[in-house]
Amino acid sequence: MESERFPQVKIALRNCGQIDPENINHYIARGGYDGLRKALGMTAAELIEEVGKSGLQERSGGGFPLAEKWRRCLEAPGNEKIVVCNAAEGDPDSLIASTLLKEDPHSVLEGMLIGAWATGATRGVIYVSAHDTFVVNRLGTALSQAGIHGLLGDSILDSNLNFRVEIREGSERLACSDETFLINEMQGAPTMPFVCSPRPPLFGLEAKPTLVHQVEIWAQVSAILDKDAGRRSVTKMFTIFGAVTQPGLIEVPLGTTFREIIYDIAGGLPNGRALKAIQIGGPTGGYLPASALDLPVDEEHLSAAGAIMGSGSILVVPGDACIVDQAKCSLCFIQNESCGKCTFCREGTRQMADIMTDITEGRGETNDIDLLLELGEGLKVGAKCDLGRTAPNPVLTAIRYFREEVEAHIKERSCQARACSTLPLC
Repeated sequence: MESERFPQVKIALRNCGQIDPENINHYIARGGYDGLRKALGMTAAELIEEVGKSGLQERSGGGFPLAEKWRRCLEAPGNEKIVVCNAAEGDPDSLIASTLLKEDPHSVLEGMLIGAWATGATRGVIYVSAHDTFVVNRLGTALSQAGIHGLLGDSILDSNLNFRVEIREGSERLACSDETFLINEMQGAPTMPFVCSPRPPLFGLEAKPTLVHQVEIWAQVSAILDKDAGRRSVTKMFTIFGAVTQPGLIEVPLGTTFREIIYDIAGGLPNGRALKAIQIGGPTGGYLPASALDLPVDEEHLSAAGAIMGSGSILVVPGDACIVDQAKCSLCFIQNESCGKCTFCREGTRQMADIMTDITEGRGETNDIDLLLELGEGLKVGAKCDLGRTAPNPVLTAIRYFREEVEAHIKERSCQARACSTLPLC
């Protein structure tokens, strides 16, 4: 999706649609693995410093700097370290991981190799959803070709880098990018692991220091040492859908406004429809009002508004939709995806979902809003992973920005959008 008024800046997407993803020579012809060659000419400290200069940050979890995360993994004790690519997209509307792995798998693999050299890792794991057999097959082809070209195994490119990668197929219910949740799923362990992240030091996959990034980050890492790609801008990929003329996958500089994304790139709402809300971050994302159109899309501004970058999904909600019903559906999805190991998340999301269901079905009570706020704040503080901590976002932002609509459902038993058909006065 391109726009003459507002062209995208493609770094992670730089090769998508430009190469045959099953032919490693196409990737190499466009500069593929040149970044790895440059990285191998640096020390780990020099490479981490270069990553720091790029300004690259995590795309969830508060925008933590990659360089600091890598440094912690490098300094962590242990003879064996592991690099993980989290390719399990729990958000059913997100196209980011699947598109990159289908269209440009070598960019992700090269990023993992660079991360391995920087941190001293010798093993890599790509974790994918069990149902995505197309991605698994394409990754298998890429790994086979990389091995033939001496890009996996021992003494890669005649260096001291030894690195092997395996594919693990995991739960189809993985609905969160949280590293604790991910690694527990991978090893079937009930204990909380250590991941090289801003969180307290515990243990990681197989009790080894483990560096985890999502697919998009690894694709961007492979471009960091390319002066024409990695230095242009810090970008973010988004899947934009809902009430827009041109839904699809985009990549824009961080700080781009919602107005530029929705109207300049995605063509605005069709047939002159009014914009009511924007949900960003997937099912755990917050609903922002139309007045947020000029909000820069980055971690700082989204956090202040009560939203998150999350999965990178942007849902455009038209004026005739019911935010109460939308928030209920998001919360019910989250509740269903909860692993159930954490009491706060298991019970808190269930209680909030029950209350939201009552409100949309005409059984709302006057103290429901206060109870939802109390439960939501408790989840944010007490849940053990990002799924639970962000689960209240849809409801909390619905109350924050659309309180009158929520109150109308309770006090007047009325849904102006006529989406809650069981309400007596609908």
